[in-house]
Amino acid sequence: MSTNLESDTMMRCAGCDTAEVDGIKLKKCTACNLVRYCSVKWQKDHRPQHKKKCKKRAAELRDELLFKQPESSYLGDCPICLLPLSLDNDNSTLMSCCCKTICNGCNVANQMRESK
Repeated sequence: MSTNLESDTMMRCAGCDTAEVDGIKLKKCTACNLVRYCSVKWQKDHRPQHKKKCKKRAAELRDELLFKQPESSYLGDCPICLLPLSLDNDNSTLMSCCCKTICNGCNVANQMRESK
């Protein structure tokens, strides 16, 4: 007996419990991707039980997509603090000594260090 209930659930129709085998192709719920159905009939019949979980998961997926931060801007990261460089060029400085672009925060810190 399998202990991974999620994988068992993902490979069976949520309405009639038919397993996905060679002849039967299950389709995912397009809103939440949590359950699968063998036919539109079972999807419609199961909808009242699934609706609450589906809406919650769909909202989570939408929030993940909306609030997902990019790994880095196309300008790259500041080589000193490793934070993504701003897309606004006024918030970064090109250092003539090394031809590297650094953020203004690191530039101010460098100027304060040099003035001591």
